[in-house]
Amino acid sequence: MRLVFLGTPEFAVASLEACVAAGHEVAAVYTQPDRPKGRGHALSAPPVKEAALRLGLDVRQPVKVRAPEVVAELGGLAADAMVVVGYGQIIPQVIIDLPRLGIVNVHASLLPRYRGAAPIQWAIARGETRTGVTTMMINAGLDTGDMLLKAETEIGPEETAVELGPRLAALGAGLWLLLGGSPPLMAQIAIYCGILFVCF
Repeated sequence: MRLVFLGTPEFAVASLEACVAAGHEVAAVYTQPDRPKGRGHALSAPPVKEAALRLGLDVRQPVKVRAPEVVAELGGLAADAMVVVGYGQIIPQVIIDLPRLGIVNVHASLLPRYRGAAPIQWAIARGETRTGVTTMMINAGLDTGDMLLKAETEIGPEETAVELGPRLAALGAGLWLLLGGSPPLMAQIAIYCGILFVCF
């Protein structure tokens, strides 16, 4: 399958590596621009960029993925599907409509709980004892698309986000590999209780 991968943090690296290991053709990797870091403010590359270069992949770092020239560039790649893992920008509908098989997202929570940014940190801050990852089809909402697969894990009583993140990243990469079985789509059914959290 011909893919375009969009991701930025360390959490996304395992999914990128899984795509390559599964034999998919990764036409390009989109990630955030290099940013100043540390006391010297030297430019630092995102973890996904470093991984993509190590894997010999084409890396692109637009400031705004919704810019018309970037949308045209994405369309020209003729991907069957796109994979988004912690990219850091909202994907507009004009890009969602490009790949014939849609865009799959790996999100670090058991949706519909903890949609949006920092789901790992929120789960720990709220005292959750279990969390997980969800793969879903991206739509125009914020983590509201139809779900594909979930994987669940315990949160240790003293576990930090730094410790939990790599475990969830590995779970997410494993779910991506299972998608070849075409699991049924599951709609997210939730009643909002405030901005970040949902009740059932």
